[in-house]
Amino acid sequence: MSTYEAVIGLEIHAELKTQTKMFCVCKNDPDEVHPNVNVCPVCMGHPGTLPVPNQEAISLVQRVGAALGCVLADVSKFDRKNYFYPDLPKGYQISQYDEPLCGRGELVLRNGRRIGITRIHLEEDTGRSQHPEGADYSVVDFNRAGRPLMELVTEPDLRTAEDVELFAQELQRIIRYVGASEANMDKGEMRVEVNISLRELSETARKETESRNGANGQPISVDRRLDQRESATSTFGTKVEVKNLNSIRAARLAVATEIDRQSDLLEDGKPVLQETRGWHDTKQTTFSQRSKEEAHDYRYFPEPDIPPLRFPDAVLEVARAELPELPQQRRERLLAEYGLTEEEAGVFVDDKAMGEYYEKTVSELRAWAEADPGNIETASLPKLAANYLLSDFRGLLIEKGAALNETQITPENFAELVKLVAQGTVTSRVAKDLLQEMFATGQDPSDIVKEKGLAQVSDEGELAVIAADIVAKNPQAAGDFRAGKEEALKFLVGKMMAATKGKANPALAEELLQRAIARS
Repeated sequence: MSTYEAVIGLEIHAELKTQTKMFCVCKNDPDEVHPNVNVCPVCMGHPGTLPVPNQEAISLVQRVGAALGCVLADVSKFDRKNYFYPDLPKGYQISQYDEPLCGRGELVLRNGRRIGITRIHLEEDTGRSQHPEGADYSVVDFNRAGRPLMELVTEPDLRTAEDVELFAQELQRIIRYVGASEANMDKGEMRVEVNISLRELSETARKETESRNGANGQPISVDRRLDQRESATSTFGTKVEVKNLNSIRAARLAVATEIDRQSDLLEDGKPVLQETRGWHDTKQTTFSQRSKEEAHDYRYFPEPDIPPLRFPDAVLEVARAELPELPQQRRERLLAEYGLTEEEAGVFVDDKAMGEYYEKTVSELRAWAEADPGNIETASLPKLAANYLLSDFRGLLIEKGAALNETQITPENFAELVKLVAQGTVTSRVAKDLLQEMFATGQDPSDIVKEKGLAQVSDEGELAVIAADIVAKNPQAAGDFRAGKEEALKFLVGKMMAATKGKANPALAEELLQRAIARS
């Protein structure tokens, strides 16, 4: 049985977050629901109109290029890409061909694979064709026509469905961090297209694969068997493009499915046809759409209405100098500075607002610890804050369907809540109720503790009386604990916490219960 290696390249489009469209002053509004309101003679392709490039869109593409270490072109130009489709009002698309804004760059994935960036160019988006169910006609909404659209093209350096997923996720983060786009795939603000072919592995690589098979003798999966080395022959297989991938999950599934489809064809001695395929999310399969066009089919030529763009070194340097902290840099800093787990740091990187909230909280906690040294172990505060933020607080946000910026809990007040727990002023059980009250009212946590008498009870005499009463009322559990059943003690501690409305010091409660059992 032959073994094949997937060779994958990506084309990723992102609608840029600008006020106006690419070549006119129409509003660039992805949330507009009324059709054909954000249109004008320029974006509708009326005769005699002239396009004027959007400087903000150009700057955003250069910023993305700088974030990916791309070569920023000092000279760039626009071209006409000619083809006919109902949602293309001019009969051509203003795009870029041989002189894009950004040249070679690279993105290193979290699995270590280095993916080359071929180019990043700028173009105008098309309109949106709609096909009413049951109708024998189609309609076109031109609100999207002319919106600034960034297209990134990779080298064929990806090898697995996992590579595709990791690349799309990291690029989406970078685009958001530099402020180029919201990149929400469910709104069509980011779209992934995959070019994939298979080639036969060399004999050496095939033996390596066989030697790494599992104990059951079955070949290991495509996702696991390949590494960064060029282990295949230099001959490329027939390329297939998969479109209509409206989520990162769909991109991964489509690649895995297409690898299996092409492998089956090759194993059966059948050819893989060069074509464009779509993805059917319900059926979880790709399907043929049309034969694949080549670049010459579009009859590219320079856009005559827009002169070449020239960028002095000072302008390009600004794009590099104004970059914010990028996702991978932030991930590494969070891990080093706060001692977080990979999962915790990942949440704070993906949700930038949550990450900023967390860092403000920790800053407040550290300021408190410095002002009152010796009261609490400072090193434990970042971890404690992360635990409460990612469990209880985030759970409340999900339950209430609220965004972080819609809550009344400031980072300062949240830090105070964490401080009360760290000091032992309130128990972890009471902290949950306290957080809910803060969420509902926006009150200072210390004020709520005073008003409702929520402070932790650590008075040994008071708790000893309660412990003796609980043991007396639960003789079966006390006997089970004497017989060596540790779960019985947890049951009694639960009873004690209920009796004190969660305010008893848990460690002291457990100790006093054991004493009461010994005396009973």
